Amino acid sequence: MRNYELPIPSHFDRRNSTKILQVPYQKVEGEAKAWANRHDLKPSANASVRICVMPIDCQNTFCISSGELYVGGAEEDTNRLCEFIYKNLRVIAAINPTMDTHTAMQIFHPVFWVDSNGDNPEPMTIFSLEDVQKGVWRVNPGVASSLAKGNYVALQQYALHYVKTLSENGKYSLCIWPYHAMLGGVGHALVASLEEAIFFHNVARNSQTGFEIKGGNPLTENYSVLRPEVLTYPDGRPVAQKNVRFIETLLDYDVVVIAGQAKSHCVAWTIDDLLNEINTKDPELAKKVYLLEDCTSPVVVPGIIDFTDQANAAFQRFSDAGMHVVKSTEPMENWPGMDWLKSAGPAWV
Repeated sequence: MRNYELPIPSHFDRRNSTKILQVPYQKVEGEAKAWANRHDLKPSANASVRICVMPIDCQNTFCISSGELYVGGAEEDTNRLCEFIYKNLRVIAAINPTMDTHTAMQIFHPVFWVDSNGDNPEPMTIFSLEDVQKGVWRVNPGVASSLAKGNYVALQQYALHYVKTLSENGKYSLCIWPYHAMLGGVGHALVASLEEAIFFHNVARNSQTGFEIKGGNPLTENYSVLRPEVLTYPDGRPVAQKNVRFIETLLDYDVVVIAGQAKSHCVAWTIDDLLNEINTKDPELAKKVYLLEDCTSPVVVPGIIDFTDQANAAFQRFSDAGMHVVKSTEPMENWPGMDWLKSAGPAWV
């Protein structure tokens, strides 16, 4: 075993990536403290090179088979990510998981829209600009009170502006998603095995987990944790804004490792936004970003939607820009630009 790698703790159970479970925090805390003592782990604050792992939306709603927007392959993605965290606990300074967070009345949920009969669209319905222009789908008058202080006309105008902006900016067309990642529901929680690994890291390395909540704005999708899909109302007033604070946090790390769900949506758009920010500052910064290609999967609904090609094209674009597409099972010292780890001793951090 390499001098910076650690064994997988005995408590880790791969089966827990398929279940909704409660993490036994006090028990895990004791195990993490003992693990830190046994392997002489230092607080992350002492790290000379700051490596951050960003698990994107690794929540029950996406990652277990009963989840509302289950991504096929997510269980094994999660297990590989957990093992990566445990093995590299000594050199991972910070973990910043993002969490998709929704309520019922949002522009991409069924209740927001109705057809001429007053019926809501079925989940996975794709809206075109023409659909909204011709009134095939219109805003449900019943949501105007909660979302627009009763101003239905303004809300309808915004909805048209929204789908038009998506089209003009080359974004995915508006998709009506099943209710998912609902605030207060079990689908919102991190997958138990990963939550356990993150909590274990928190205690063992004295590193506060940097949870990043996204997606709560009812008037825009927020695939990317860094930027909503639409930023303004028709008159130019802001409806949402970039997450400047978190962008600066990520760019301040020496290494950023990205995984999570789904490769074609929240993962791809987050990386795309991060790359745009990097390109405005210094394109060379792309070299400090590593994408765990075996810890992420695209959205595929057999017979309905398959975003595999779009996801692969995005990752190729990121690679071409200087980011590194790597595997979690490959030793970090073999990753491009990380050979310095070969000489890193146990006291490195």
